[in-house]
Amino acid sequence: MSNDLRDTSFSLEFFPPKDLAGEERLWQVLAQLQPLHPDFVSVTYGAGGSTRDRTIRVTTEITARTAIPTVAHLTCVGSTKSELIEILKQYKNSGIKSILALRGDPQGGPTAAWQSIADGLDHADQLVEMAMKLGGLEVGVAAFPDGHPASNFDLEKDIEVLLRKEELGATFATTQFFFEFQKWQKIVDRLSQKGSKLPVIAGILPITNLKQLSRMVELSGIQIPAQILARFDNATDNPQEVKKIGIEIASELGAKLLAANVPGLHFYTMNTAESTIEIAKNLGLVKL
Repeated sequence: MSNDLRDTSFSLEFFPPKDLAGEERLWQVLAQLQPLHPDFVSVTYGAGGSTRDRTIRVTTEITARTAIPTVAHLTCVGSTKSELIEILKQYKNSGIKSILALRGDPQGGPTAAWQSIADGLDHADQLVEMAMKLGGLEVGVAAFPDGHPASNFDLEKDIEVLLRKEELGATFATTQFFFEFQKWQKIVDRLSQKGSKLPVIAGILPITNLKQLSRMVELSGIQIPAQILARFDNATDNPQEVKKIGIEIASELGAKLLAANVPGLHFYTMNTAESTIEIAKNLGLVKL
């Protein structure tokens, strides 16, 4: 998943725009980030699969418009098996070569109760298996350094799930964003102890907006260390200072990960460019 100029892959994630104005902003941000030569980009689904059609369209359009490989998200939420097979075929026909197979979040977010549907799938490993049977796609999966709500944040259960997905054919994992290096290291060490060869790409969120961060944490159960939050104590009313501190925090985490030979850094851009560009420059991932 990395290019020939660097050992560590460098990738970007966007969320699907809610309207045409948001879509136009997405294309502007992508144009700003394209000179960084990311190894791939991905587009998320909204909770409950609410943005499925827009996600599919935008993802396939990125593939058509740019030379950047796209990893297409696909979730089980609200889709029957036949619908999921059709989406997989649509992705393949659009020139997409990799997917990220996810259970996905119910309408109420990651901690809400899961709602099964008739002839649907309930777990991401079933989606991995379906994609592998269809063939022609590389399949990645998600890893959760702070634990997954569905396992009650039990790391050992989460590791067993990752091993099962690898056994079914998954060839890489990308983490949810996190703020403590040792949490990524713990996943990597536990997988290695179990004989896994699954590369774990680290997800990094450049903090740019404290209210937005608070909402994401509330929904996901991700833990923000007290020492990280304390760095924003004197910056709550200064958006530029928040962004500056966020760049510093992400750069420090990225440097630790690179020193540990992380296979990839995946940036949750929040559909903005400035912070990701600065962090990538700080880490020597790009030269602009």
